[in-house]
Amino acid sequence: MDYQILKNIINEELHRFENISEEEWSHKISPEKWSKKEILGHLCDSALSNIRRFVITQYKEKDNIVYDQNFWVKAQNYQNIPTLDIFNLWKFLNFQIVHTVENIPDEALQRTCDMTKVEPQVFTLEFIIKDYIDHLQHHLKAI
Repeated sequence: MDYQILKNIINEELHRFENISEEEWSHKISPEKWSKKEILGHLCDSALSNIRRFVITQYKEKDNIVYDQNFWVKAQNYQNIPTLDIFNLWKFLNFQIVHTVENIPDEALQRTCDMTKVEPQVFTLEFIIKDYIDHLQHHLKAI
C-alpha cells in the first residue's frame, strides 16, 4: 500500500490549519455539536485507537478494539486545550501512523480486528487502514 496520500493530507492540512483563527477553532454552533478543536481532538482519539488496532492486529486476531467517541472528546476536554497543542498531537500521531503502517508486513494486512460495540464484525487490517484515511478526510472537511 502507498501511504504517501496520508503524508500529503497531514502536510496540506497543517498549512490550512494555520489560516483558521482561534475564534473559528473554538466556535460551537450549539452545546451538543463539536467545535473545530473538538473535531481535531476526535481525530487524535481516532488516531490513538487506530494505532492500537494497527499494532495489536498484527499479533492478535479478531481482538475487539472500540471506543466511545463522544465520551473521549468530553473526557479530554479538547475545547479547553490550546489549539497548537491539539495540532501537534494530531500531527505527531498521524506521522506515527504512517510509520507504523509502512512497517506492517504484507501478509499481516489480511489479519482481522473487531471494531464493533454490539455484534462482532471483523475487518481486515488493510480495510481498517483505508477506512482510517477515509474517516480522516471526512472529518477534515468539517474543519
